[in-house]
Amino acid sequence: MDLRVRAAATVSILFSAVSASPGLGAQEASPQPPSHYRVIDLGTLGGTVSSGNTINNLGWVMGSSNEAGDTVQLATLWLPGQQIPLGTLGGPSSNVLWPVKNNSGLISGVTENGSHDPLNETFSCPVFGFGSGNSCVAFAWKNGRMTQLPGLGGNNSIGAGANNRGQIVGWAENSIHDPTCVSRRGLVQVLQFEAVIWEMNEGQWQVRQLPPYPGDPDSAATAINDAGQAVGISGLCSVAIGGYSAIHAVLWEDGHPIDLHNLGGHGWNTPAAINNRGVVVGFANQPNDVSNGSLAFLPEAFLWTREGGIQGLHTLPGDAVSEATDINDAGQVVGVSYGGTDFSNPRAFIYQNGMMTPLNQLLSKSDQAGFYISSTGGINDLGEIAAQANLVSNGVVTTTLHAVLLVPGGDREDGAVEAQGVAQELVISESAQAQMRQHAGMRHFGPIRPGAARAQ
Repeated sequence: MDLRVRAAATVSILFSAVSASPGLGAQEASPQPPSHYRVIDLGTLGGTVSSGNTINNLGWVMGSSNEAGDTVQLATLWLPGQQIPLGTLGGPSSNVLWPVKNNSGLISGVTENGSHDPLNETFSCPVFGFGSGNSCVAFAWKNGRMTQLPGLGGNNSIGAGANNRGQIVGWAENSIHDPTCVSRRGLVQVLQFEAVIWEMNEGQWQVRQLPPYPGDPDSAATAINDAGQAVGISGLCSVAIGGYSAIHAVLWEDGHPIDLHNLGGHGWNTPAAINNRGVVVGFANQPNDVSNGSLAFLPEAFLWTREGGIQGLHTLPGDAVSEATDINDAGQVVGVSYGGTDFSNPRAFIYQNGMMTPLNQLLSKSDQAGFYISSTGGINDLGEIAAQANLVSNGVVTTTLHAVLLVPGGDREDGAVEAQGVAQELVISESAQAQMRQHAGMRHFGPIRPGAARAQ
């Protein structure tokens, strides 16, 4: 059955979910300090990989899932007992990647459009694991229908975060050939790209550019809160965002960019999310990131507030790098801490009250025997977490990667595992390590080999 037909067939399910569903395992109480979580395996569309990248307050998990054969990934919505492929706009693949916080059924993302990129640009689609040669375009999905969002005159655009006002942010190419773009390591970008915001006006989506930080030619927005505050990056096209071009982490207020500063590094200053209190989280390079004229990717999770500025959240004990992927209105932060600068041994975490705790420690023994939480997507105001878990078989972490929902509380007959428990005894296979490193690279703005240096 055609994917768009399959998606449309779920509209009645979707309507009932909007009005009645409290979410997958949603809790009535406010989030409590980390205690324990039960794992709900959200499955796939037939392949071996799916990814829970964001979650709203209805408990809707959004991300992507592979079909059988693992050659096609589709933007996917998980409702209670349902996997809903959102379809595409002509190309084979699509994805939902950034914080979609709309609670009325609006979803934003990126899809291949079935048309070959006339400039043979290899940045916009391969960065999200597509790589078919098609152009990628931003989409809005609601009521079973996917709609292409208008661009700025170029061939590619990306839909990122969405809020409850129906605003979507992302970025789009214009028609200007950007002289700062450099083709390197198979990564080709020609046109300038700019942060944008999409809004519905008289039944039509309209696009408005958000200006980059003064002096920068390029920018991209990643998330937006209900006050209309947007966050993202600003810098040089250079190595197609991938390297030191994320010079400035920015917050747009009333359309004006504000520099959020950095942690002492020279690039990769990337906000990933903003909550309704204006608190921003993401990742930024640590100091001493330049060696022999090259810039290494050495991120550290950060939190920014207007009162306190930017501060590093550090890593889990013994680890080298980290990233924060989302924050809820209660101030709970989720992210990933990595054992090495090559992005090996990832450990998903929750951070609150000044403490970073590995999520795998907070699972029951039975869940730890079956799942290894290797990365996070989002967290909602109920404390529910959309994440990715490598399945565990006989104590070995495998390459089968499923979207999961972590639900706080609930019955737990076998108790959470302490720091030296089962989670510390699992063996991560070499193939799983390779997959995790690739997944880490795809999470950011360039299809890099994590840990590899970028020449300035």
